[in-house]
Amino acid sequence: MIEIVALVLLLSMGIILIRALLGPSLFDRILAVNVFSTKTALLIAVYAWIIDRPDILDIAIVYALINFIAVIAFLKLIVRGDLAASSPENQR
Repeated sequence: MIEIVALVLLLSMGIILIRALLGPSLFDRILAVNVFSTKTALLIAVYAWIIDRPDILDIAIVYALINFIAVIAFLKLIVRGDLAASSPENQR
């Protein structure tokens, strides 16, 4: 049963990869990459369940956190043009 979940995750990751490549806007592509990375963390967790190794779940959690930080940094880079730029209300 859990193998079916892994196959469905892989199928949805393929569909999301197509959306990332063909997305009409840059923000659609960023969202697709974010969802793809989230599904990857889920796939790692399912893999840990299949091989009965709960210690691999730590890798999935770290991967999800890195994904979150990377997407926030990338969006800040796109919107503000610089990662080191302070917020607009602090600029005078």
